[in-house]
Amino acid sequence: MNFSNAVFLKSAAEPGQFIRDGRPQVVFAGRSNVGKSSVINALTGRRNLARVGNTPGKTTHVNYFSIDESFMLVDLPGYGYSKKSDAEKRRWAELMETYFKQYDAITLGVLVVDARHEPTELDRQMASYFQQTCVPWAVIANKTDKLKPREIEHSLETIKKTLVLDASVALIPFSAEKRAGRSELQAEILNRIK
Repeated sequence: MNFSNAVFLKSAAEPGQFIRDGRPQVVFAGRSNVGKSSVINALTGRRNLARVGNTPGKTTHVNYFSIDESFMLVDLPGYGYSKKSDAEKRRWAELMETYFKQYDAITLGVLVVDARHEPTELDRQMASYFQQTCVPWAVIANKTDKLKPREIEHSLETIKKTLVLDASVALIPFSAEKRAGRSELQAEILNRIK
């Protein structure tokens, strides 16, 4: 599987625009400033596949990327950006609620959290979405390059405890900047889309 053979397909602003073509979908969720788009770029080895902004909250639609014409990466809108209007937050909530109601399209959920901080209440809610739908999911602890090596293990334990992860959920230390954890995430995806 060639992860760098990646093509942007479309942005969906409303449920009627969601892609349901039978291909496996690997769904990325996380806070607005957690580096979701950077993780997708590191995973594919493509610098600007997913747009990375200087300000949080850049992803406001459901973005679809085709990988090697075999499966899709789906970048969900980031949550928790306080400067968004109440109407925009409601739109996001409705979009996500509808997306997760059609969970049979999700082959793997990937929750991206910040390794430097304990997962937030919104991170726990997103973990709960994945748990309730019973789809396989994994957690990416991004920004490990900002931690000292001895701090990473403590961070992973905190994430595991806060999100109540069992052995079926892969917890991958990751650095989008240094591409650390890339091969582990690729292996997790390939294992699920077989």
